[in-house]
Amino acid sequence: MGELTKILHVEDEGDIREIANMALEMIGGFQVAQAELGTVALDIVGDFAPDLLLCDVQMPGLTGPETIAKIREMPGYEQIPAIYMTAKVGESDKDSLLGEYELGFIAKPFDPMTLATQIREMWAAGFQNAA
Repeated sequence: MGELTKILHVEDEGDIREIANMALEMIGGFQVAQAELGTVALDIVGDFAPDLLLCDVQMPGLTGPETIAKIREMPGYEQIPAIYMTAKVGESDKDSLLGEYELGFIAKPFDPMTLATQIREMWAAGFQNAA
């Protein structure tokens, strides 16, 4: 996989979107698009063409896993990597959510100072395993 530069962040809570945007753009240097709902993510993913999906698990309407599944039905996104960001996932749920292209979980609340580094490390580790 190539370099990680563009992240689509899907999160229904505005304050979390704001902090994550700052953490990823200003501190991390990523290009970030944000969607407050899964349906919005589906609308913008084609134009934005992200390298990675960073997605809340529990959201109104489409859940994170449903959103990611629908994005992966789109041509060119079948293998897009995803990281779940969540406050409420037990170990058993984690196993059921982690598929071939999921790089892992980031717990909320996250540390804005280290979020970008955490994502880069998961990106690097994920693709070593896949190779």
